[in-house]
Amino acid sequence: MFAYIVRRLLYAIPILIGVNILTFTLFFVVNSPDDMAVSQLGAKYVTPEAINNWKEKNGYDKPLFINAGAKGAATFTDTIFFTKSIKLFALDFGRSESGRDITSDISIRMWPSLAVALPTFATGIWVNICVALMVVMFHATRLDRWTVFVFVGLMSISYLFYIIGGQYMVAKTWRLVPISGFDAQGQVWKFLILPVLVGVIAGIGAGARWYRTLFLEEANQDYVRTARAKGCSEMSVLFKHILPNALIPILTGVVVLIPTLFMGSLLIESFFGIPGLGSYMLDAIRSQDFAIVRSMVFIGSILYITGLILTDISYTWADPRVRLS
Repeated sequence: MFAYIVRRLLYAIPILIGVNILTFTLFFVVNSPDDMAVSQLGAKYVTPEAINNWKEKNGYDKPLFINAGAKGAATFTDTIFFTKSIKLFALDFGRSESGRDITSDISIRMWPSLAVALPTFATGIWVNICVALMVVMFHATRLDRWTVFVFVGLMSISYLFYIIGGQYMVAKTWRLVPISGFDAQGQVWKFLILPVLVGVIAGIGAGARWYRTLFLEEANQDYVRTARAKGCSEMSVLFKHILPNALIPILTGVVVLIPTLFMGSLLIESFFGIPGLGSYMLDAIRSQDFAIVRSMVFIGSILYITGLILTDISYTWADPRVRLS
């Protein structure tokens, strides 16, 4: 097991390097340092001298990958790529274009994001699995057909409708919770109930429908028919046979959601005024602060690769047939 984990970590290094190079290249193909200077300075203050001063101040006055005018190691280290991207591997995110410490901002904003994402993630998976199992229990009945119809309807509704509708009904009309905001020093749960509720309800349609498909596929297997023929109750068949054997695709789907636990949700955090990483990245995109965007993309890559490794490891627990060599 230890050798497998080490090997997977070694595989992740070139993947992370490739993502870093690709991200850096895309950023500077779309926006050159001159374009970045123009967007930060504003049209009124754009002069060649102002652009050069901004580039020198923010470290964009160097060559991108290779500094032909330098000697020795400085040929590669005295470049924009080394100073802006290589340091990311040491989790040194530097400063934003506005001069803020990105590492400090991330360490502060990650907690509101986790406060919303963790309960939404855990509650959403639990609700979706329970609803899907209930539907499978009544498969091929009128309840099953109507439930699938409701799932498709829920999937067809815009995420914004759930947010605005939840704010109007629960917060404005019933006045049960605040419409938006986040008070880290007071009763945080009051500000989290509505975002979590909206996130869970908005995900029931797609999530429960997908789990239903997985469970129905397992329900048609020979071992399930054998269990029923031996007199096992329907509850025993569902929870002792179907659910454990459907864990592999469930774990595979869950890994996609892992980065959102840390990165936050753009819409949820923006509409509910939560100062998390989702709103942080959205603000950076609006202000064209590419230092923040690059850092967040890099963090997302690390989280996704970590999730893949954890998923591979968890396969051995979910399915004894999986063996790590």
